[in-house]
Amino acid sequence: MAAGTESIVKYGIIGVGMMGREHLINLYHLRSQGVAVVCIADPHVPSQQLALSVAESFNWPLQVFSGHKQMLDSGLCDVVVVSTPNMTHFEILMDILNYPKPHHVLVEKPLCTTVADCRRVVEAAKRRPDMLVHVGLEYRYMAPVAKLIDIVKCGTLGQVKMVAIREHRFPFLVKVNNWNRFNCNSGGTLVEKCCHFFDLMRLFAGANPVRVMASGAIDVNHKDEIYDGKVPDIIDNAYVIIEFDNGSRGMLDLCMFAEGSKNEQEISVVGDGGKGEAFVPESIVRWGTRVGGREGVQTLQASDDRIQYDGLHHGSSYLEHLNFLSAVRAKGAQAPAVNLHDGLISVAIGVAGQLSIEKGRFVTIEEVINE
Repeated sequence: MAAGTESIVKYGIIGVGMMGREHLINLYHLRSQGVAVVCIADPHVPSQQLALSVAESFNWPLQVFSGHKQMLDSGLCDVVVVSTPNMTHFEILMDILNYPKPHHVLVEKPLCTTVADCRRVVEAAKRRPDMLVHVGLEYRYMAPVAKLIDIVKCGTLGQVKMVAIREHRFPFLVKVNNWNRFNCNSGGTLVEKCCHFFDLMRLFAGANPVRVMASGAIDVNHKDEIYDGKVPDIIDNAYVIIEFDNGSRGMLDLCMFAEGSKNEQEISVVGDGGKGEAFVPESIVRWGTRVGGREGVQTLQASDDRIQYDGLHHGSSYLEHLNFLSAVRAKGAQAPAVNLHDGLISVAIGVAGQLSIEKGRFVTIEEVINE
């Protein structure tokens, strides 16, 4: 049933490149929940035009602004989605958090490109109890991942000891002005892409990271590209080991020139009582116990009937928005499912990994948190 006009939650999207338009489409599919996107802000005219074309197909008239400050001054929206290039997140978030009128925020991952900037955002948010900030680590909501999270939380696998995540995928996509080709803009591949997986590892382990060891390089992708006389410096493959404060360990196996993979993500969680696995995009979950052995392994095709739009991330962005909308409507009685501390720690692990590759040694989380 459609919500009444008086209860419409009005959204503005800052940054309408690929992910901004993805958020626009997801929010359209939430219209029956009383949602409307009323404005967008982006200095890039081609992105504006593409977003307007999408909105026109939905019959959603949009007010267009060239900058986020003009959007905030307009007073048109209650909730802001920040989906701009990574290096702009800090300035935009600080402007939103310091703005007199409160706006709830969903900010795309990574929270910021540096730990220091993440910490500043966290501190600024403490002064705004009238605002909710959700960090877009939406992989938690992918149906097979969510099912595996439930299996772990139920204690089926016992005490988690090892978490291994393999992402074998295609290279980075082309973005506006090729901003994602350089560490200074993205925070580095382990921050930009892998904060998702570090967040999941922490969730599965039920613990906080202590130190990180990584090995990675640029071996295949982007080596023949030149932008303004500069060759891209983002790594395209890595192994990363994370040690947690409860004695468990995580390992990431990343390859961004593996288009020949059946699954983009393969997640394995092993406890002292059993093992669970999730496969994306096959959306298969397997789990079994040490007592049951190989013959006792169960297999499930994971799905979520709430998803109205699969989009770029197998319905996880839709569920992310549904969850955040619930928190917004709760008017302070419900916290965002993925908070600023979660965003900070996921960035800190990535920064530690990048530094480990550079220095060739273990890097402690304390070292990067106190940078």
